[in-house]
Amino acid sequence: MAIVNSIFTWYMKKRIHQIELFMKYPLDVQEEWLHTLISSAENTEWGKLYDYKSILTASQFKERVPIQNYDTLKPYIERMLKGEQNILWPSEIKWFAKSSGTTSDRSKFIPVSEEALEECHFKGGKDMISIYCNNRPGTQMFTGKGLVLGGSHQINQLCDDIHYGDLSAVLIKNLPMWAEYYRTPDISIALMDNYEEKMDKMAEATIKENVTNISGVPTWTIVLAKKVLEMTGKKNLLEVWPNLELYFHGAVNFTPYREQFKELIPSDNMYYLETYNASEGFFGIQDQDNSEELLLMLDYGIFYEFLPLENLEDENPKTLSLEQVELHKNYAIIISTNAGLWRYLIGDTVQFTSISPFRIKITGRTKHFINAFGEEIIIDNAENALTKACAVTSAKVKDYTACPIYFKGEKAGGHEWIIEFETQPNDFNRFVDVLDETLREINSDYDAKRFKDMALCRPKVHNAPADTFYKWLKSRGKLGGQHKVPRLANDRQYVDEILELL
Repeated sequence: MAIVNSIFTWYMKKRIHQIELFMKYPLDVQEEWLHTLISSAENTEWGKLYDYKSILTASQFKERVPIQNYDTLKPYIERMLKGEQNILWPSEIKWFAKSSGTTSDRSKFIPVSEEALEECHFKGGKDMISIYCNNRPGTQMFTGKGLVLGGSHQINQLCDDIHYGDLSAVLIKNLPMWAEYYRTPDISIALMDNYEEKMDKMAEATIKENVTNISGVPTWTIVLAKKVLEMTGKKNLLEVWPNLELYFHGAVNFTPYREQFKELIPSDNMYYLETYNASEGFFGIQDQDNSEELLLMLDYGIFYEFLPLENLEDENPKTLSLEQVELHKNYAIIISTNAGLWRYLIGDTVQFTSISPFRIKITGRTKHFINAFGEEIIIDNAENALTKACAVTSAKVKDYTACPIYFKGEKAGGHEWIIEFETQPNDFNRFVDVLDETLREINSDYDAKRFKDMALCRPKVHNAPADTFYKWLKSRGKLGGQHKVPRLANDRQYVDEILELL
């Protein structure tokens, strides 16, 4: 296995000079991709509609094609789901990633072309490993297997040639042979629908494997880890998998989970690598081991635009190209991709932490915020405040959600939080105070509204019993890797539903 490990790590590291190339010439690489995308799609129905043949520059492209979201592309996608081709993208599209879409309760079906699979999703998967091998030359990850917590849906068939499932299920179904060989558990378990049964089966199937790396959403990884420890009677995962060296994670902020992982995997050598991957594309990878910033991946068949958050509601908002972005400002991401998503607003917000090379951090969702009183609390604010409150009171948060409390008569408004703790705070009232104080420190709009409780009162926080969020997701039929607890909402729907459960 050592020889195979050496060959694989050498092969993976060959990609690094190409990554360095787009880091050095980002604008050229992006311009080249825009021209490739436009010329590829000029004879599609969409390309003819906007006369792609005559588009020569990025500014012409932006002037001619309006910004899209799922609802505006839905009529085209619905036809593609019935098997119609050459609508948004020229190559045959047989696969769709079904996303629960955290912006709404409806399912979204995101087209996944052959090009998007190969040049974006799989390339991103290989690049995670390339970057890791480059940062850790002595890695032994290929001497064992990668435990992958796959999606929660079997692949479903819509018509003769058309299939859909979670993105992870679509990827697992299309994996090359070598990648399949290094993955555990068996595909029949990885794609099980019933998450409770799946966790048992996954634990049973992987306990005896030599697991060197794990990839999955933190919440479900912790559930699986606890199941494994329960079955084996061991104290931590290194007693079960002594060669465990790497954890790939994404989809949610890792900060609230960091302490739990240190307890589950008590090793200073454990490497945590974050990725930014969604049904719509693979966007970023944590490329430095001493920083949580994500390198924006610029050669995956995606052309990027960035919309300043304050212009989101404008009628014809002006977007910025890479050369125009500024550090530490909130932008909504707009992408054009090799799966036929054109000027598509994906609903995530980011800030640039570096512009040479371009590195980002995810700050939240365009729809996941609380702004009932002009306070503009985004997920980034909430996560920072929770981290500080946990540090001060020795607490660990497992899950949370928050929403506004609207004005009532003479009473000021406020924010209502439901927090489920992994470790209870040593002083609950102090926890709430630090949460409030930190939000005031980092968000001047919130601070102004909190002045003398004029518009906003001290937050109302419910200390939820164990498994509250698990039961709530289960009651909505949304157990599984794709389904995440909505962190912030500008209405009371989620909080009221959970309070009823309580």
